[in-house]
Amino acid sequence: MPSKFRPLGDRILVEPISAETKSKGGIIIPETAGEKPTRGKVLAVGPGSRAEDGRLMKLDVKVGDVVLYGKWSGTEVKLDGKDRVIMKESDIFGIEG
Repeated sequence: MPSKFRPLGDRILVEPISAETKSKGGIIIPETAGEKPTRGKVLAVGPGSRAEDGRLMKLDVKVGDVVLYGKWSGTEVKLDGKDRVIMKESDIFGIEG
């Protein structure tokens, strides 16, 4: 996890998990032809969102979860020289496992 990054609100920092680079038939797929990852490992989570009455609503995801998210969800950033995605919890479809 990036040592000095802390998401705010209901935002989550995700490390994309690359898709397989080889097809089932053994054909190697170049990175430029591959699909954008839609799976990722949660590296950091914000404290949660605020309800209308001011209560803190904690997030359902936690650090270490593998999540599924939309192909164009979130904002891609580079932290500590690595590609990461920052997204809201609502961009996540579900948790694997």
